[in-house]
Amino acid sequence: MSDTAPDKAASANPDNPEIARSVQAAGITTNYHDVGDGFPALFIHGSGPGVSAWANWRLVMPALSGRLRVIAPDMAGFGFSERPAGIRYDLDTWVAQAIGLLDALGLEQADVVGNSFGGALALAMAIRHPQRVRRLVLMGSVGVPFDITEGLDAVWGYTPSFENMRRIMDYFAWDRSLVNDELAELRYRASIRPGFQESFGAMFPAPRQRWVDALASREEHIRALPHETLIVHGRDDRVIPLLTSLTLAEWIDRSQLHVYGRCGHWTQIEHAARFAKLVGDFLTEPTRG
Repeated sequence: MSDTAPDKAASANPDNPEIARSVQAAGITTNYHDVGDGFPALFIHGSGPGVSAWANWRLVMPALSGRLRVIAPDMAGFGFSERPAGIRYDLDTWVAQAIGLLDALGLEQADVVGNSFGGALALAMAIRHPQRVRRLVLMGSVGVPFDITEGLDAVWGYTPSFENMRRIMDYFAWDRSLVNDELAELRYRASIRPGFQESFGAMFPAPRQRWVDALASREEHIRALPHETLIVHGRDDRVIPLLTSLTLAEWIDRSQLHVYGRCGHWTQIEHAARFAKLVGDFLTEPTRG
């Protein structure tokens, strides 16, 4: 494990806020954001087309970085991290990359916040490397069995066009005012950057129920988790059903569940201030026995 972390004072790319620092994590050149001080928290994004850590967490990073050290990587195949030839996009690869990032930064332990797809990675990290994870936050999380929704099937089946991006964005937000042509155009442009759609299209080919199943951890392993866990979900989520968080809350003994009404899959966007306070309070409260 590295004894020295990369210089946190290094500046992000002034022309593109999605590009920040770079480090080798399990052999993958990984783009990551590293802001704030305090106990480190690894924020793992979701799996929408054109997604990046910045796109996922930009509205809550300023508030949370005042209380935590926020570390937000682009996972392999997403954003501005490397897409090595021949890579397998699966839990083994992504968990190894996340642990490799902690190693590269000289961190023995971190809290892990996982959004949707990122929740499945957070669960798998805690199961496979329990000593490396202090607390868990799972938001709109995959990681348990469920029947794929129309919304998730459409998101994972995205093919690039403005019209298709506009259509899948309608699944994400309860508040329709958040979804407009300008945002859809921005996310469409992000999805057609060189290499983005090639890797995304290779991850979740039809039939897509198998990828929900592949990201799920075993019930007995989830039930055995000793970690304090905050579970967050939007009541009106059309991408990942609320049932997944109800299941997690039942299976994880030291868990608490917060459900936002009038909220879809974007809890960190539709309820940004409330989300940042809830997560910040949970991750900074004193350790209990």
